[in-house]
Amino acid sequence: MTLHALSPLDGRYAETTAALRGFFSEFAFLRDRVRVELDLLPALSKTGLVRPLSDSESALLASIASTFSTADAEAIQCFERETRHDVKAIEYFLRGKLTGTPLEDLLPWIHFGLTSEDVNNIAQAIALRDSRDAVILPALDALLLSLRDFAVRHRALPMLARTHGQFAVPTTLGKEMAVYLARLKKTRDDISAFRFEAKLTGAVGNFNALQSTAPQVNWLSFSREFVSRFYLESNLITTQILPYDNWIRYFDLLRLTNSILLDFAQDMWRYISDGVLKQAVVEGEVGSSTMPQKVNPIDFENAEGNLGVANALFVHYAQKLTVSRLQRDLSDSTARRTFGTALGHTLLACQNLMRGMSRVAADEEKLKAELNAHWEVVAEGAQTILRAAGRDDAYESLKRQTRGRVLTEADYRSWCEAIDVDAETRGRLMSLSPESYLGLAVQLTDDVTGSF
Repeated sequence: MTLHALSPLDGRYAETTAALRGFFSEFAFLRDRVRVELDLLPALSKTGLVRPLSDSESALLASIASTFSTADAEAIQCFERETRHDVKAIEYFLRGKLTGTPLEDLLPWIHFGLTSEDVNNIAQAIALRDSRDAVILPALDALLLSLRDFAVRHRALPMLARTHGQFAVPTTLGKEMAVYLARLKKTRDDISAFRFEAKLTGAVGNFNALQSTAPQVNWLSFSREFVSRFYLESNLITTQILPYDNWIRYFDLLRLTNSILLDFAQDMWRYISDGVLKQAVVEGEVGSSTMPQKVNPIDFENAEGNLGVANALFVHYAQKLTVSRLQRDLSDSTARRTFGTALGHTLLACQNLMRGMSRVAADEEKLKAELNAHWEVVAEGAQTILRAAGRDDAYESLKRQTRGRVLTEADYRSWCEAIDVDAETRGRLMSLSPESYLGLAVQLTDDVTGSF
């Protein structure tokens, strides 16, 4: 069937993104909503509205949720074809499950006082949280460990940095990786610590049906406790739908993370293009249908494309889900069904980057040759040393010597010998070289990698 799938996430990339199906497939959405509906009955029992449940009856409810099957999901879909309402179809399914059991007298209490969105938003909040913990964070952590290992391995390997695309001053390859590592660690920790909101507040957010039927129950406390039993944060101030601002903050964290990864993918592509990184040649692979010599950076390119698709959806969520006509319109529902798509492209990008990192290595000879061919890159250090020695023309002096020019080692040392400075200053100037002018790059790299 993958050859006939409409989305590449369920076709070409089905194996890579399979872990997310357990959270965002139609089956998973039905399963989680069944769980929410069933959990309502023991919660109502605690209020006194519903009779006490025996241990065996509680176990029966739990088993319906835990053994939810494909056949159960198909049965709900049969009901939905008649009702054209997915949550009402779940209610009818559960009525059928409890009919003929000791819990048959509880049929009137299924979906009692709820609106569909009370069920849907809790189920989706569970899916967002659990997919984060089981899929997204492990994938991101694996990528961060890959970057860390690369940074440690190349912590002291000098390379030319570029600003505005031009040769600037030297850095180390490990330090360049450490920058991404530090940025991603911050967003990763924010993602991990994020708390998801959900609501149970009724049709327009005022508990109308529940309060009119049983005013003696503290429905605000009931709502808080019911939502918190799923380890979610309760939002009591809503319309028919949960204000999705909280979920948008989570998506914004993912979007920021993806933007950092996109920056990383583009830089890796450039390093490969410039020849400072080499890609492993894999027997049997083809880089071009017509150019046999090519080894394309396809993993970094695929990651870039998938990150762009994911972020386009995250941007749409921020624009769409923060706006709803009056108390509710259904345009949010269809957008929310694509959460798995955005996360799928994010996951796919992480996997692509992992694969790309496993196949690249530094071309140390190329890095060294490039450094030693451009002694003009120590001009920053030289003019700063001259400033410290009291030369007010330090910048201008180096500008005349280096701007728009390529300096060899001989050129630089001749200038050092000719300039009118004291012996100590001349010694500092002579000690500069592209391979050694690294500042605190190694220490900074160690500070970042040591925190993992």
